[in-house]
This record gives sequence, C-alpha cells and structure tokens, in this order.
Amino acid sequence: MQAHTPILKYHQIYLVLREQLHEGRFERGLPGELALMQQFGVARVTVRRALEQLAGEGLISREPGRRTRSLVSSMAETETRDSTGQTAQLTGLLENLVSMGLRTTVRVLEVETVAASTTVAAALELNVGDKIQKAVRVRSTKEGPLSHITTYVPADIARHFGRRELARKPILLLIEESGVKVGRASQTVSARLADTRVAQHLEVPVGAALLAVRRLIYDDRDRPVQWLHGLYRPDRYEYQMQLSRVGSIDAKVWVSQELSAQFH
Repeated sequence: MQAHTPILKYHQIYLVLREQLHEGRFERGLPGELALMQQFGVARVTVRRALEQLAGEGLISREPGRRTRSLVSSMAETETRDSTGQTAQLTGLLENLVSMGLRTTVRVLEVETVAASTTVAAALELNVGDKIQKAVRVRSTKEGPLSHITTYVPADIARHFGRRELARKPILLLIEESGVKVGRASQTVSARLADTRVAQHLEVPVGAALLAVRRLIYDDRDRPVQWLHGLYRPDRYEYQMQLSRVGSIDAKVWVSQELSAQFH
C-alpha cells in the first residue's frame, strides 16, 4: 500500500520532470500546474511539492505570474562531443541495429518537419531553427512493445522518406537509400524513468525504469546525419559488449570488440 502514498507520487513526478529538464525538454518553460495535474492525474498540492523540490535544487525558477523556467543548461554538446566516449564502428552495432529493425514491427506515432531546438541543433551541428524531421516510433516484438524511439534527421536528407517509408524500413536503410554513406556512431547508454506518454506506449507504469540510448550517426565525411533518443523496456532488451584486454602488462585496458543488442 505504501507505493500509493502522496509522498511517493510527488517524488515520482519530481524524478520524471528532473530527467526531462536534463534532456532539454523545457527550453520554452515547463507546463503549468493544471497541465501537470492532468498529465500525472494528481492534485495540485502533489504537483507543487514536486516543483518546490526542483526549485530548491536550483533546477527551475518559479516567479508569480510568470511561466516556470528551466535553469538546466543543454547537455547535448557534453553527450555528443565527449572525446572519451565510446565510438562504435559499422561492423557490429549499426549492422545489428538494422537487423533488429528488420525483425521487429514498428508503429509510427508522428512524423513532422520542425525547427531545430538548441539541443538538437548542437547535436546535429546545425543552426537553431534549421529544418529537421522529427519522427516518433514504437517498436515491438511478438511479446509486445520493446522501445520508444525519437529520431532527428536534417531536412535535406529526410525529404526522401516519410511516414509510409518509416513504417516499412529501418531508418538507417532509408538514410543510406537517400544517398548518405553511413560512417560511424557515437552512443551513450543510461537509465530513465517513464513519463506518462512513454509509459502508455510501452505498457509500463509511470516512473518505471527504462534503458535510455542516445545515438548520434555520422556519415563518411563525419557530418551528423541522425540523432536518436531511444527508451527500451529492460525486461525485453539487453545490450551486450564483447571485451578484450590490450596494452602492456603494466597498462592493460579493456576495449570493445563487438557491440550487440538482444531482445526477447
């Protein structure tokens, strides 16, 4: 019964909003209290407690009569330009992802051409406001929903495909069919909590833990051609790496030989 107490619900909302703030979701301000009440299905006092904790940690600014502002700086450059991050080669990760795309079914939730936000522009090395294609899809296996995927692709590449093509083929194949030669990928894997919208599509409770993947795809000239945000159910997806030790006896390090994704 303790899982249904107001304290846990407020803390759950706080955790979801905190993650969304760090993802750059609220560049134009957070939703109002009424909108958050409707989104999470809670009373105003619960929403206010979550917002108060965010404000107390310096993550948001709340002023009477003004929209609540995010004080979290964009993390896009840190995520995509960290020279110490893992870089995956085509052999392994990208080929595996295409294979996974061919062995699952996909439901396209939305496809639209929008102006690049600060976060997306930084990742794709575009100007803020440049046109990009944003696509949101849910992939499933025979057991049910597997992943909730949001992709951002420069408009000059994405003009060659739309909703119908995205429902039929993996986006990497569509990008290559558009004349792009895919070169490499930079990827981070972490954890996120399911918000209301994602929880509904993945059939998990709000606040459930998900595997979060950020993947930036480059062409053979090192131009970013796709930024992907993926949320995966950990009970249906696992990420595997084959490691080997290299170097001298005094300075051996672990390096990855192969990256793969398994789902069930």
